[in-house]
Amino acid sequence: MKHRYTLMIHGGCGELTNSEAEEKLFHLPNILQKGKTMLAAGKSAISVVECCVSLLENDPLFNAGRGSVLNEKGIVDLDAGIMDGKDLSAGAVAGIQNIKNPIKLAYAVMKQNNYVMLIGDGAAEFAKAEGIKFVPQKYFLTKERIQQWKTAKMKNQQLLDHSIINRKYGTVGAIAMDRQGNLAAATSTGGIVNKRFGRVGDSPIIGAGVYADNETCAVSATGYGEQFIRTVLSKTISDIIRYEKISAQKAAEMGIKYLVQKVQGKGGVIVVDQKGRIGCAFSTTKMLRGWIDHRGKIICRDEK
Repeated sequence: MKHRYTLMIHGGCGELTNSEAEEKLFHLPNILQKGKTMLAAGKSAISVVECCVSLLENDPLFNAGRGSVLNEKGIVDLDAGIMDGKDLSAGAVAGIQNIKNPIKLAYAVMKQNNYVMLIGDGAAEFAKAEGIKFVPQKYFLTKERIQQWKTAKMKNQQLLDHSIINRKYGTVGAIAMDRQGNLAAATSTGGIVNKRFGRVGDSPIIGAGVYADNETCAVSATGYGEQFIRTVLSKTISDIIRYEKISAQKAAEMGIKYLVQKVQGKGGVIVVDQKGRIGCAFSTTKMLRGWIDHRGKIICRDEK
């Protein structure tokens, strides 16, 4: 049975100014067009979300891959997770350094099918064996990120955003349904400014920052990672769809309502359900996202 393909991506959420949001939204249509072309050609949902997140990682405007924030040691370390709703196969990496595209490494972990998550030096050894591209630390650094880190160190703060003033959660993600009806999700992040060395957020945690199941939905999350881990929010949204039999949009809204009620959570989610319907909800003022509508038109938005 042929399905109408669906694609949605996000570039984080938070208290962004209009000019900041416009600059980042400008970069989303080209990525959506690439994913749309792949899906139209019959490519799998899992390959499409991996591709779209890789492109977001390559853009220094987003807090994933190049342009990520620095940890307390002044180093960029990265987390990413990916999941295929067809068979619940998943791959994740955490606390990795010098990997150009963390989502590609997470995808490689998923494909080897023995483990779900690799971290640190072990993940680096696996990356070398798989031929994953390494880059020097300077590749990831931008003047803005260095200044943010210096300010945070001076104030002895961990910043939950990639701006000293405004809260902006820069995690990126993608969700898709392909022509075969398979769902997939991917999420990648650089974490939080001046984060404790060894800290891991929700992005690589299956069921927290990323989840996909053909019977329910695919989810990618962005926000304060610890809150999403505590509420296992992506899996919670999947369960809402499973048991409440509601749409992606209603499930996203219920999920974020639960996040706020339980832990006063800050963040957002994008969701595509088993019928190809998309949804988005967030508890911040803005969330950067773009999608392909039922006519094949690319739409990008930052407000509700």
